[in-house]
Amino acid sequence: MSRSVLVTGGNRGIGLAIARAFAEGGDAVAVTHRSGEPPEGLFGVRCDITDPEQVEAAYKEVEEKQGPVEVLVANAGITRDQLLLRMSEEDFSAVLDTNLTGTYRVVKRAARGMLRARKGRIVLISSVVGLMGQAGQANYAASKAGLVGFARSLSRELGSRNITCNVVSPGFVDTDMTRALSDEQRADFVKQVPLGRYAQPEEVASSVRFLASDEAAYITGAVIPVDGGLGMGH
Repeated sequence: MSRSVLVTGGNRGIGLAIARAFAEGGDAVAVTHRSGEPPEGLFGVRCDITDPEQVEAAYKEVEEKQGPVEVLVANAGITRDQLLLRMSEEDFSAVLDTNLTGTYRVVKRAARGMLRARKGRIVLISSVVGLMGQAGQANYAASKAGLVGFARSLSRELGSRNITCNVVSPGFVDTDMTRALSDEQRADFVKQVPLGRYAQPEEVASSVRFLASDEAAYITGAVIPVDGGLGMGH
């Protein structure tokens, strides 16, 4: 049966792969995007998740188009990398407000309908950096680590209503962002990965679709690494 799915930041990279995976499975899929045009074949809603009013407006659009959100994938995020002593408060706050507080906003709004329906699937996209840390990414790592505590708290809070909340933690993924790195940088990153390669966005999407499926109905509060072994032990 087709479900109403919302993927934040679903207009490119990992988010787009996730959105397309759900659409190929027969679900009705909406994606949020801050700029540009929505991907072909997907329902796009312009939304900056740092603005509560835009989040509310986006949900109303989605609900009118495809019904209350039954599967939420909170993927939207930003980076503002800088060593700690050079990192401004604005750089730190902006990343936390988008990656962590923005996720709180979209999850809280989705949970309203899920609680009424007594069912739902929430998947948060974190990062191996949130578990391992990375020099120059204290703000990003803090925001992504925060998603784990957030998800596990919600698992306990919402579980009795048949709502699951899980985290997917990608490692180095072959996207436009990582392709912009130099060949030397890409080679250095790959050396750290036991499987010796970057992930494809579709490999992350497969894990997200599984967590939203009936087969994963008894999985909640989990952190699923899709990182080629990079973060094991964390």
